Amino acid sequence: MSAWPTLVVVDPAGYAVGSHAGEFTSEMLTPFIESMIARAESQGTLKRSPFRLTPDPDNSTAKLRYPGKVAIDGSRIAISDSGNNRVIVGNLSADGKSMTTVREIGGDQALFDMPQGLCFHGDVLYVADAGNHSIRAIDLKSWNVSTIAGNGRQLRTHADREQRALSSPWDLAVKDNTLYIAMAGVHQLWSMNLSNGALRVHAGSGGEDIRDGTGAEALLAQPMGITSGEKTLYFADAESSAIREADFSEQGSVHTIVGTGLFDFGDVDGTADDVRMQHQQSVAVAPDGKLLVADSYNDSLKWVDPVSRSATTWIKGLNEPSGVACGETRAYVADTNAHRIVTVAYGEGEVSELTLQ
Repeated sequence: MSAWPTLVVVDPAGYAVGSHAGEFTSEMLTPFIESMIARAESQGTLKRSPFRLTPDPDNSTAKLRYPGKVAIDGSRIAISDSGNNRVIVGNLSADGKSMTTVREIGGDQALFDMPQGLCFHGDVLYVADAGNHSIRAIDLKSWNVSTIAGNGRQLRTHADREQRALSSPWDLAVKDNTLYIAMAGVHQLWSMNLSNGALRVHAGSGGEDIRDGTGAEALLAQPMGITSGEKTLYFADAESSAIREADFSEQGSVHTIVGTGLFDFGDVDGTADDVRMQHQQSVAVAPDGKLLVADSYNDSLKWVDPVSRSATTWIKGLNEPSGVACGETRAYVADTNAHRIVTVAYGEGEVSELTLQ
């Protein structure tokens, strides 16, 4: 298999009877499944009794469950506790190794559905509410939550777009008074004017591939991380295992820093087209201007220099990290499958689990 997603169909007798590489719809699959069911029934191999699996007991004592992203603003920190459908906001200690929780929003209140990207902007915390296909705003003074984009349904048709539907918004960045959205579900970057709520496609034609060019001509591949630099946007294009940049201007263009193709992935440090990563899901700008990347499927953090187009492994041994944020002296990482946030000191690379209080 060389593509994601790849679907393999196994019949009731345990034989692989078909496969499909690439994206597809349920309508495409239905005729094949119906014919397979009919054949199995005629052969007497189909059993309609329920097939039950007993899950292993949950012995975890972790407070977090599959945290997706983390955001830093001075001493303020926010965590998208994705598996618990909530957002946690707190303050960091002086040494940056622990946080005091100020507010937990969501959880049993079911305000969120698999929240992901977070972005502080003054006294507002913006949230990419991926499962609800919406952008939410948390007032950090009143703690009121409002929906500023999206209607709870996934964007699939032109009619959906006219009704302001979104499709799997995965991460957020803000510059001046514009919110930029990594719209993973339609392989695009969108922007939102925070003054009037106007939404527009910022980059990506909607096709899935890696192709540079103007915002309207460029092809993206499931952007899942985005951050704002001084002069440009940087984003993690997960399906092409690439780190790319896009101009702020509406007529701006997209350029690839590292990454070469949808099926070109691996774990190779180096420069330019020699670099290989795998399904990066987050990127952040460090104080020195370099990019810190969550190389998710390589369980690593890597430094990328956007000028020299070089990549260097910094930290190994994480568990599919999907979010990174850079403070003044430390980086903060959503170590997703380890159900924790870790903090890493610049320079010596001291790794410790962030203590939540």
